[in-house]
This record gives sequence, structure tokens and C-alpha cells, in this order.
Amino acid sequence: MFVFNRRRALALMGGFAAAPILPVASAFSQEKYIDLTIRGGQFKPVSIALTPFVGEAEGGAKTSQIINGDFRRSVFLNPVDPKSFPEEIANPDQPPQMELWRAAATQFVVTGRVAKGPDGRSRTEFRLWDVATGQQAAGQQYVTDPNNARRVAHIVADAIFTRITGEKGLFDSRVVFIDETGPKDQRRKRLAIMDQDGANVRYLTKGDNLVLTPRFSPSSQEVTFMSFGEGDPRVFLLNIDSGQREVVGNFPGMTFAPRFSPDGQRVILSLQQGGSSNLYAMDLRSRATTRLSDTQAIDTSPCYSPDGAQIVFESDRGGQQQIYVMGASGGAAKRISFGEGRYSTPVWSPRGDMIAFTKQKGSTFAIGVMKPDGSGERILTEGFHNEGPTFAPNGLYVMFFREAQGGPGGKIFMADIFGKGEFPVPTPNYASDPAWGPLLG
Repeated sequence: MFVFNRRRALALMGGFAAAPILPVASAFSQEKYIDLTIRGGQFKPVSIALTPFVGEAEGGAKTSQIINGDFRRSVFLNPVDPKSFPEEIANPDQPPQMELWRAAATQFVVTGRVAKGPDGRSRTEFRLWDVATGQQAAGQQYVTDPNNARRVAHIVADAIFTRITGEKGLFDSRVVFIDETGPKDQRRKRLAIMDQDGANVRYLTKGDNLVLTPRFSPSSQEVTFMSFGEGDPRVFLLNIDSGQREVVGNFPGMTFAPRFSPDGQRVILSLQQGGSSNLYAMDLRSRATTRLSDTQAIDTSPCYSPDGAQIVFESDRGGQQQIYVMGASGGAAKRISFGEGRYSTPVWSPRGDMIAFTKQKGSTFAIGVMKPDGSGERILTEGFHNEGPTFAPNGLYVMFFREAQGGPGGKIFMADIFGKGEFPVPTPNYASDPAWGPLLG
């Protein structure tokens, strides 16, 4: 049975009423659909018909458009073309004519409405119908300020995605990135944030100083980033919601901002001393640092595993950039990358099952994933310049930035970790260094 996070709904909307949820014997209720799809070797997305939300004309159309866009980018849900709908839904509370939808090879049907109450608040509700069983598989109602309409649409999409696939959602999340304007030799770089679909862009810095490599906390709405003003580069900690920022420290020779530990209480970073670079952990409360590696090589770009027990990083200790894994408290490191080329910018999936990376072979840069032991390497995309993967909160997708040969700047793209689909993420200007945050609720 579909379960909704009540605390999340209350925090967003100040209360909600639940539509009835009926028992369901769904074809996808026993095992995760995504696991079955990939393991079976034959990928076929679920066909889902999102019927027009009735009621408030403008609100319903906008809600449907946002949800439909989320479905398309999900890869695993394939929205049915409205031109092929076998019926019009006048009452979203009544079951669709299942025999018509079965004949149209549709597996799920979504009905819903958007209406404004006498208090001025917006009410959005949906029902997910399983065509195979003829039953309602999920249903929910949300009452909120009309300004939250876009978030509600993403939450609806997450609820449907989770009910069908058995996986956590990703749509009610945000991404920080570097917004770039101006000529390449005088590029203005500002820290910006957007919804995962590219909407609601907001600038977090003014562009007075150069900013690089933002890192999102996996447990809160906080980011770290590097700022180059006068003197040494400084690392800032920024609370996105309050706008409060503080200096973590001044770090000469630093090239990447620190990454958070899973609980958000520590960061891990690389500091250069002479010709070598070693890894350190810093407690954000005391600012005390602990040295984790001690070599004459360049150890950099560290990232915690989701359980906080291990660290993945890149190092040239073997003569060329490769990926290594070691315990979170330091010690012996194990090399896990052995393909042809140089490996960099590793990042651990929130699921714990994959590590994403950038791979350079000759003049080609690729984005790929591998298991934490180095097996199962899979290249998702390659070309002139692809770099900087970051995982979605459910670990099933990555974002990265790409620059075409001779192009004026980078753009952000999204792909699933199985290599089934790739989509551009619209930004107002050139963009780089995306960092995907946790679900907002």
C-alpha cells in the first residue's frame, strides 16, 4: 500500500487530507520494477497515461505539464501521447474504462484535479489506476499556497514513480551549479540553484569573486563552495534557505571544495603541500582536522560512501590518475579502476552500489559508473569534454556538464545509470559543476 510522508507534507503545506487508498495487487508490487527490467536484459518502460487534470484550467494544465516532463526524464515511465487516449476523463474520482486502456496497451492511468478553495489555497489531488487489476494503486490530496504548485507537481510525480518502480523519487529536489557568462578569458562565475528540471533559477552569489565546485550536503539544504577573491581561496558553507554563510577556512593550493559526510557534520578535503596533496577530514563544529593520507603523490577529489565507512578518491600514486578506496579513518588504499585511460572526480552513489567518475582517454572525456570494487564499469556518455558527475538523491541518475569542441561554454545534462536515456537540463547561461541535493521533504 502506498505510504506518504506526513511530516514532509505538513512541513510544506501546513496540513493535507488524504484521498482513499484502496488495496491493490499490482504487477509491480512484489519486486522492484527497475531491478527486474535491468536484470531481465530487455528494457521496456512502463506506459502511463497522464490525463488532463480537471478543475482550475491554468493550474491543471501547468501541473500536468510538469508531471509529464518528470515522467519523460525518468526513462522508466513512458507517457502515452494524449492523441491516442481512448477516452476523456470527466470525473477523476471514477475508475477509467479499463478495457479501453488495455486495448491501447496502457499499463497505468493518472487522473486528477486542481482547484482553489474559499481560503485561497490550492488543492491538488491525483489517483493512479492500475489497468491490469482495474484498481486504484495510489491516491493523494495536497492543500497548499498556490505558490507551491510546482513543488506539489514534483511531489505527485515522485509518489507515482515510487509506487510503480519501488524506488525513491528524485523530482522534488534542487541542484546547485556554476552559472557562467562573458568571454572565456574573462568568465563571470556565479553560484546558482535550480529545480532538478531547470526551473526556478536563483543566484546565490553576485559574481564579485570567482566561485567553483559547489558540493551539496546529503542531509540538509547546505552547500560548500570555493571562492577566489584576494589572497588564498576560501571555502564557504552556505545555508540555502536562510542565506547565512560562514568561512570554513583558507586553503592555499586547494582545487576542489570539500564534500560532506553523510550526516553533514564533517567535510573531507584535499590540501596541497609542496608537490604532494593529501586528504583531511574536518569537523564542522570544532574545525579540527584529521589527516587521512600521507604520501608524496596527489590524492584529491575525495567522497564518502553513504554509510560513512569508506572514502573514494583519485590519486596518481601509481603513476597515473586512478580511483582508490580506503577506510574513512585512513589507512591502506585499494585501487579499483583498471581500464585504459585516466580516472577522476569519483562520487559515491547514495544507494552505495555505484561510483560515478570522469574518464579521459586521449582527447575524449567520458562519464561512467562502476561498482565499489571496480567491477561492472559502464560508460554512459563520451565526447570532447564531459566532466563532474553528481548523483540524484535516489542514485539512479547522474548530472554532469558537457562542452562541445570549439564551443563557447558548458551545458548540464542528465542520464540514468543504465545508459538508457540522456536529457539536457536547461539553464539561462553556460553552466558547469552541478551538485544534486537531497529531496526537499
